Order: sequence, then C-alpha cells, then structure tokens
Amino acid sequence: MMIHPIILCGGIGTRLWPLSRQQFPKQFVPLIEGRSLLGLSALRMRQLSDQLTLVTGAAHRFLARDALKHEGLSAHLILEPEGRNTAPAMAAAALDAKDRYPGEDPLLLFAPADNYIPEASAFCDTVRAGVERAAQGWWVIAGVCPSYPATGYGYIAASQPLDPSERASDKTLRVERFIEKPPLATAAQLILQGNHFWNAGVFLVKTSVLMESLQTHGPGIVETVQAAIEPLNGDGDRHLNNHFRRAQNISIDYAVLEKHNRVAMLPYSGVWSDVGSWTSVAELGSPPDTEGNRCLGKAYPLIESRRNFIHAQHKPVVTVGVEDLLIIDTPDALLVAHRDAAERVKDAVGVLQSQGLTQIANHRSVARPWGSYDSIDAGDRFLVKRITVNPGASLSLQMHHHRAEHWIVVKGTAKVTRGEEVFILAENESTFIPLGVKHRLENPGLVPLAMIEVQSGSYLSEDDIVRFSDQYGRA
Repeated sequence: MMIHPIILCGGIGTRLWPLSRQQFPKQFVPLIEGRSLLGLSALRMRQLSDQLTLVTGAAHRFLARDALKHEGLSAHLILEPEGRNTAPAMAAAALDAKDRYPGEDPLLLFAPADNYIPEASAFCDTVRAGVERAAQGWWVIAGVCPSYPATGYGYIAASQPLDPSERASDKTLRVERFIEKPPLATAAQLILQGNHFWNAGVFLVKTSVLMESLQTHGPGIVETVQAAIEPLNGDGDRHLNNHFRRAQNISIDYAVLEKHNRVAMLPYSGVWSDVGSWTSVAELGSPPDTEGNRCLGKAYPLIESRRNFIHAQHKPVVTVGVEDLLIIDTPDALLVAHRDAAERVKDAVGVLQSQGLTQIANHRSVARPWGSYDSIDAGDRFLVKRITVNPGASLSLQMHHHRAEHWIVVKGTAKVTRGEEVFILAENESTFIPLGVKHRLENPGLVPLAMIEVQSGSYLSEDDIVRFSDQYGRA
C-alpha cells in the first residue's frame, strides 16, 4: 500500500523559550546547522512519498511554506484556527484524505515536525516494516530504544512478539501499556526492566481504522472536526473553520491508543530526539570543550566555567566561575537556568504569560509573508522598525486609526501607494503617511528593500491595521 506522510506541526515548544515563541515555534527555528526541524522532517518523509501533508496553525502557514521552500519542497496544508492536540488534528487529516482520495483507503503515516532523526534511511526502513501489519488493520507505532532515563518522554511497554508463529523478520511487538512522563526514579526502573521504549509520536494506520477507532473510543471528535472541514482553497490547501475550536483537546494516545486492542509497536534503535529542551539542543551541537562547556555563537566560558551550554548568536556572552548553566541569549530576552531545571522552562513561560510579557509571543524580529520587520526602538508614542520586503512582494493596502508613519528607504527601491498617489522612492528618499490614509508598500525591484519606519501616535500595536486588499489572504 502507498504511504501518505502527514507531518503534525502544531506545537509551540515553550521549553525552548526564548528562541521558540508562540509566533515562531521551535519547528521553524533554524536549530540544526541553519536548518529547521520541519524542513529536515519533510526531507525524511519525502523518501516515503512526495505527496506530503502538513497540519499546522493558520497563523503559521507562511512560516511553514518558507521552511519547506528552503528545502526545495512543498506540501498540502491543513490549517487549524487553534491547536487542539493530536486526536483532532489526525481526524482532520483522515477526513481530508477521504475527500482527496475518494474510493481509496490510504495508509497514513503521522509524525511530529520537531523530531530530530539524522538516519533517515533507518527511519524509513522501520516505517516500511510496519506496512503489512497496518494494512491488516492494526495501529503501528514507533518505539525508540531509550539511552537514558528521560523524564520528558512518555514510555511504551512492549515485550512480546505480536504473533510468535509469524516469520522471524516480523519485528512488531504487542503494546502492553503506555506510561506518561514518569519521575526520574520510575524512568530509571523502566530502563532496568527493559522492554520499555520512548513514545516517538509516530503512527502508521489505515484511514478507515483511524476513523473507526476515534468513533469508538473518542465519541464526538470526528463529528466536530467534520463540521470544521472547508473545501480546498485556490492554493489546494484546506482551512478548518471555527467549529474546530470546539473539538476535545486530547492526544491520540489518551483518546484511542490506551483503549484500543490492536496496537503494535516497532522498535527504532537509531538516533532520535524530540529536541524538547535546551539540554537536548546542547547535545546536538558541537562537542564539549575540555571543561565540558558547549557553545554556539559568541560564547566565552572563561575562568572556572564548567559544563555550561551557552547560546549567544547576537553579542558576546562571558561566564566566570559558574557551572551547569543554560544561558540562552536573544536580542530581547535572556534565559539563565540550571541544567537540571531545563524541563521547568515551560513553567516559567506560563508565569511570564500570565504577567503579559510580550516576548512570550513574538521575537523582536517578526517574519511576515512579504519579508520581516525588526522593532529596534520604542518609547512613549513612537516606535521605530527596520522593515525588509522581499523582491516582488507587497504589503496589504491598509490604513491606521491611531498612528502616522514616516518611511525612509535605505536600500533598494520602494513603490508607494498613498491615497490616490502612486510613486517610487529610491535610496535615501522618504515619505510621510498621515493617520487615516490608505497606503501600500511594494518592492518592484530585484533586491530586498530595506526601510526604516518611524511610527507616531496614541496606539502603536499591530492590531491597528485595517486591510482593504491583501495578496496573502489575511483579514
């Protein structure tokens, strides 16, 4: 049977704050030698089929396309209005597959976007080894052979062959139970017992089996998601409407797998990480120095600094007399944590979010479908941005109720619409956009347009934008 790969790309990655944020989650961040986890996952899955599907948030669709484009790939997108965990996302993918492949019963392969699996061929071989069992109506899941007693992963207990009378080449094991992320002592005991595997969140299942399992064990999920399914849009993608927000927020493990009696597991013994914490990021980087420090960027672990991880891409970070620290520097936020507290960064993010810290959602530099902007200075009634517009790209035709804008071109050529006027600005030229006037910025050139924008007014937030037309379909 043909395998249809589906990448689940809805997580936020709060344990990797401040690099991973709500509007730029870890799967889009170039973490591995300048490449994103999503891009690497798509390349790995493409070895099984070039018909990729990606389930992601509607707010992240341009980030997703850019990450795939960076690897020379494209995918069919299913766009969620908000994340509701893996069970509703997988239901949406199954309903989408039924619509796109009428009369077929495709074999669906689900995998997270944020797994790091450098041995792509070994991963694909493991998946192929489960095809026959999945075609027989079983859920087949991947279990990673554990290398240490991790507390950040769920575990799968599986010890007996699914059918001892079958040929020796069949490596599937019967799943006995699932263990949610255990405390350290329990995790160590599971490792000593053997026959316990990390749950990689990789599932192979027929479309019909997925639908029947959800209707049996997760009543209401399929019906709610069915109401959210929209027709394919002009790009061939599928939006889920606001009915999707009513779907039960539940993982496929809780909704189905812990209750189902036909779940098999294939062991995977290759390198695997969900890159879920800064300690796992550190281990994927360069080898440690003689004092056990691992460093990225402009890091200087000097006198009596041992076993630290320093991520310093923007300015020199110097340590003296400290041990076992995680130091993550970004232009607008700094994290300092003990290595043993890496899993608790998520808790800190929750506290900061309750206090309204804007750095939880956005970086100082924010990606947009037309380019990006960097908020370089701000004060009472003013905001200064460095705006970059890609060649051929255009911002929406828009206006603001509460602010005026000064534009200064520092590189490239700008085409400006201001009210009824349309004119060109070259380097070192500027213009003024009064409050309440319709305007648009375009880059008609062949090189990126760089511009300084100075906003002034009583309210300078991004939600003071009224769009009249937009080539990217934003409201």
